[in-house]
Amino acid sequence: MFNKKILTAAVVVSASAALAGCDQFFQDASDREVDITQMSPEELAEHLVLETDSYRLDQEVQEGGTGRERMQQDEIQALCSLEGSPDSETAGQVVAAARAAYERPDGGVELGDWRRGAELARSGYGYRVGHNNDDHGTREPGANCYACHQMDPAETTYGTIGPSLANYGRERGTDESVLNYVHEVVSNPHQYFPCTYMPRFGRNFLTEEQISHVMAYLLDPESPVNQ
Repeated sequence: MFNKKILTAAVVVSASAALAGCDQFFQDASDREVDITQMSPEELAEHLVLETDSYRLDQEVQEGGTGRERMQQDEIQALCSLEGSPDSETAGQVVAAARAAYERPDGGVELGDWRRGAELARSGYGYRVGHNNDDHGTREPGANCYACHQMDPAETTYGTIGPSLANYGRERGTDESVLNYVHEVVSNPHQYFPCTYMPRFGRNFLTEEQISHVMAYLLDPESPVNQ
């Protein structure tokens, strides 16, 4: 779940702002002085997150375990911790690992309620850790699709990291092959796009029911996405 590339970039940006005008020495968790000027950007990011007590890494997280355990990379995350695009060998390893981990729902892939999918697609409420972690007892996590994709053509605000998905269902239909492909991509996109920034929503992010709702928002002929 934890994407080291994304976290590293985010922390480096915030760290750069925080360091302006500050001393070049930090106190780490053991109160020893550390010369941050001798660190690479990646080393500095890891030091700030893991060694300075700036994040509450010992707190429990919703999917079980602690924030610090979440930081442990799995096979795909370790393979994708690189600069730029993966070479062909690495890409093949990532695709193989993603396909080995993929599980199709019992009974096959079905579409849920596109109205519920619209709510999930707009919601960025998720699995934050730190000083403002989420309470999923009162509010379910969302998919935050609009952070990267256009979906409803009438929507005015959306991200462009991923391709536009407007009219996705109208152009492709809803036969079994389309349903299976979309489920595979939403659950684990590394099966087709190795080392993509898109989250693996089938890995503790969304339930199978929630994924069926998001798929309905994308594919159902009645969904605003396909109007």
